[in-house]
Amino acid sequence: LPSDVTGVSVFNQKTREFEFRPGPIMAQIVLADEINRATPKTQAALLEAMEERQVTVDGVTYPLGRPFLVLATQNPIEYEGTFPLPEAQLDRFMLRITIGYPSAQDEIAILDSQQFTHPIEQISQVVEAEELIQVQEQLKEVYVDPLIKQYIVEIVHQTRNHPDVYLGASPRGSLTLYRTAQARAALRGRDYVIPDDVKALVEATLGHRMIVSPAARIKDVTAAAILQEILRTVPVPGAQVRAR
Repeated sequence: LPSDVTGVSVFNQKTREFEFRPGPIMAQIVLADEINRATPKTQAALLEAMEERQVTVDGVTYPLGRPFLVLATQNPIEYEGTFPLPEAQLDRFMLRITIGYPSAQDEIAILDSQQFTHPIEQISQVVEAEELIQVQEQLKEVYVDPLIKQYIVEIVHQTRNHPDVYLGASPRGSLTLYRTAQARAALRGRDYVIPDDVKALVEATLGHRMIVSPAARIKDVTAAAILQEILRTVPVPGAQVRAR
């Protein structure tokens, strides 16, 4: 039920008043495992939290703490007992990545790490919430040239005009690509964004925001393939084109 996520007001017979008992969404890091097993109503309970950083229960709005992050997993193979995520909710996820199987070497490392204990038992805090908020604010200072901004917008616009796309990425996709490119640049020690930052994040930020047309799906056309085609056609800022 949605109240299992957001929380519920319970009548206290001693005080003769209703008391709010917060749900698991009232945290800073929320992990929704196999989110597509939740009913549509329960999935919808996350919309307000993911967009407005607050939840409303019985007409009372409760702000969420900062920073606030929702992580979700889903099994793309199993369909029985699952519900597809609506476009409005998919659009609120910043990134979507496919993990796949680990390599043989990584799988051996997994076996070794869990020989005696589970790694989760050794997790410790590495940063204060205030420090993370400060870093988030500093990332906004990473310089993005107007040509890079135009490059981002042109890529997103192409998703809306492509013949194999039924529904293209929203303006939220442009903003996400912009912000994640800033973060990638900072992680690589730069205070400015380059086209490669944008290219590296296009599929992860826009792929789940697109709906491929039914005719294209019949031909096994994927959002990833369409995005790669768009990257090949949209001129890269600073690239020199030689006439032949």
